Amino acid sequence: MNYIDTHAHIYSSKFDSDRDQILKDVIASGVSKIYMPNVDLESIEAMLACEQAYPGICIPMMGLHPCDVKEDFQSQLKVMEDWLEKRPFAAVGEIGLDLYWDKTFFEEQKKALQIQIDWAKNKKLPIVLHCRESIDETIKIIRANQTGHLKGIFHCFNGDLSQAKEIIGLGFLLGIGGVATYKNGGLDKVIPEIGLDHLVLETDAPYLAPVPFRGKRNSPAYIPVIAEKVGDYLELSKEEVARKTTENALNLFKEFSL
Repeated sequence: MNYIDTHAHIYSSKFDSDRDQILKDVIASGVSKIYMPNVDLESIEAMLACEQAYPGICIPMMGLHPCDVKEDFQSQLKVMEDWLEKRPFAAVGEIGLDLYWDKTFFEEQKKALQIQIDWAKNKKLPIVLHCRESIDETIKIIRANQTGHLKGIFHCFNGDLSQAKEIIGLGFLLGIGGVATYKNGGLDKVIPEIGLDHLVLETDAPYLAPVPFRGKRNSPAYIPVIAEKVGDYLELSKEEVARKTTENALNLFKEFSL
C-alpha cells in the first residue's frame, strides 16, 4: 500500500535521537511521502535538512504558524516570503488561526493569514490551515478569499458535519489524523457522511498520536492505524482508503517539483 502523511513535523527535535530509524519504520509501514509544515523562522533550517537527508520523502512547506504570530510577525513573514522566491515549496503552511492557546495576537493572526493566503494565490500554491478552536472564523476568511482557485487542507479537522460540508463546498480537503481514533473525537459522525473524496490522512507527528499510542510520541508510521479507522467508519478496506487519500494528496500537491 502507498500512503501519504500530509502533515508531520518530522524535523522536530523530538526525533533527533532516532530519526533514521523512524524513517525506516515509516517506509516499512507503506508511507511514501511526508509533507512537512513549517512553523517559524527557527524551524526552517531543520526542515530543509530533513528534506536533504530524505529527498523525495520529506517535502517542505513554508509558512508561519498562528501560535508563533507575535508583534514581529511582519519581519518573520518577510524572511519566509524571500524563501518562497528562492525555491519551490509544496504549500504555504502551516498557517491559520488559533483560539486555544492565546488570544492576545488574534488580530495579528488574521493579518498574517491574509498575507500568506495572498502568497498562495500569487504562486498558485495550496494552503494548509491550522484552525484550533477557530474553524468558523477560518471558514469565514477562506470564503472571502475563494475566487475559484484557492485550495488546500483544513488540518486536524475535528469539527461537525455542517462545518465539514462548508469546507468541502469551498473546495478544500479535510485532514484526518489521530482524532479519528478517539472515543469522543466526533469524527465517527462526520466521516460516514463525507466519504473519501474530500479526505487526506495526516499524523501531526510528534503530536496527537492515534489510539493505541495516544499519549506517546506520534509518528508517520502510524498512518495505517488512522486509515484502518477511517475504513471502519466507511466500511471500506485499508487498501481503498490508502488508494483514494493518496490520490487526493497527490492531486493537491501536484504543483510541487524540485
